[in-house]
Amino acid sequence: MPPETPSAHTPAPCAYGDESFQEAHTGGYYVVAAAVFAPNAVDVAREVLLDLYGRRDGKLHWNEMAPVRQRAAVKQLAELEALHLVVVGGPVPPRRQERARARCLHQLVLELHGYGVERLLLESRTRVLNARDIATVQGARFALPKGSRFVIDHVPGPAEPLLWAADLVAGAVRAHRQGDPECRALLEHCVYELDVDTGC
Repeated sequence: MPPETPSAHTPAPCAYGDESFQEAHTGGYYVVAAAVFAPNAVDVAREVLLDLYGRRDGKLHWNEMAPVRQRAAVKQLAELEALHLVVVGGPVPPRRQERARARCLHQLVLELHGYGVERLLLESRTRVLNARDIATVQGARFALPKGSRFVIDHVPGPAEPLLWAADLVAGAVRAHRQGDPECRALLEHCVYELDVDTGC
């Protein structure tokens, strides 16, 4: 079941996001995924993801996993109590990925707010690129009801295993777009996917 919208007595859930993209003169796309775990599933999910990686230094990363490991990881992720929101934007011509990311992130904020999420945690990039994300979220807040709260924070990828869940989801969605639907199908019951026009 997806996480419940918080009441006045429960804290708002946090979403954990990551991305994947494919630049192309035609057919490019940008995937931004956010994992929202039920409050009672957060600690379990973190332990599962740490176990999947082997508790080494570094982080779990879809692009560094063999297909058999990708399928095994997604299968375990699919068993956790969570909702994964995914925004896929296109087109993404070469050197336009940051504009596409901003368009997807803007829409993701609106979708997450609808599920009662008030905070999005993303993997740190550079100071300049993190600032772009913050500006995008600030702009998206103007589209939310007056008085709404929504914040974005950045942390190093190895510091928060729950970010790796979003990496797996984004990877599965990208694989589906590239003709391999197996991993995406395993997540069908817990993924909400939305397409947007990037305007690129």
